[in-house]
Amino acid sequence: MQKQEFGSYIEAIIYPFLLVISMWLVYWADHLFPLIPFYKYGIMPREILSLKGVLFMPFIHSYNEINHIINNSIPTLVLFAAIVYYYREIAFRVLFLSWIFTGLGVWSFAVNNNSYHIGMSGLIYAMAGFLFVSGVLRKYKPLQAISLFVAFIYGSMIWGIFPVKQQISWEGHLCGLIFGVILAFLYRNRGPQAPKYLYEIEKEMGIEPPDFESEWNENNNHVEKK
Repeated sequence: MQKQEFGSYIEAIIYPFLLVISMWLVYWADHLFPLIPFYKYGIMPREILSLKGVLFMPFIHSYNEINHIINNSIPTLVLFAAIVYYYREIAFRVLFLSWIFTGLGVWSFAVNNNSYHIGMSGLIYAMAGFLFVSGVLRKYKPLQAISLFVAFIYGSMIWGIFPVKQQISWEGHLCGLIFGVILAFLYRNRGPQAPKYLYEIEKEMGIEPPDFESEWNENNNHVEKK
């Protein structure tokens, strides 16, 4: 295994784990300091003071329901690992932009029903949308395989963008998915690309392929017939 490839594997393990560990540290801090209202670091739509939630919302999870953070931990590990490994060049840019614009989307467009939007799920939808659409756009088999994997494992997530359950931030899911797809289009020419054949490269450079048939006919016309 090449040194660079080994480094890519290590990064694809370490960075997602650091992100998930950060989520869990905040979750346990919420239990250790119950007098601090951690949920207020989520997003209350269109409340100016709640803009801080754009940065902190993904770290905050339900104090009373551990399944909330467990259900977000595994997809975060899997999806972010795939982005770091396959899209190393743009991985952190995609994460940062997904993070910021998903939060801003929730703050701007979600219904204000006096409830705070918390959790990593909006970012999970952004990463899933990015991975799926990127693989389709690039027409590169390894990345298309990742697209199929995302569709197969997390395809049922599509129902999360509809208001089917009152306690679920479907607006966060929808905003995340939309911005993930947008980023896939914006960065479709960055990161890994399908290998090109020689004739495709020559075509891009304006090099016309030789016309062997015409040359053969021309040479035959100059052959002296006996």
